[in-house]
Amino acid sequence: MNPLARSIEELLPARLSNSFWCFILLRTALVVSSLFVAFVIPFFGLVMSLIGSLFSVLMAVIMPALCFLKIVGKNATRVQVMLSVAIVALGTISAVLGTYTSLSELVRQY
Repeated sequence: MNPLARSIEELLPARLSNSFWCFILLRTALVVSSLFVAFVIPFFGLVMSLIGSLFSVLMAVIMPALCFLKIVGKNATRVQVMLSVAIVALGTISAVLGTYTSLSELVRQY
């Protein structure tokens, strides 16, 4: 929530965005609105598990290993390349299994 709150604060006038009460009220409003959406949308948890299983694994596991290989390039040792490829493979398997599980649960319930 913090990046979203900071982006909103940048759009506000400086005298308002530097206020302690703006800080508190903005973050409280964001949390309450998220809670409202979670209660109103009946399958919110399933959709979040689908998004999390696909994109979280991609951004936290797969992309760092691929970026490491791209940055280091030919200077990477054989062990580093093997470990990076293993991490990418394990991350891909985890993302596929998590996405499949989330999709099957979503289809089963609706």
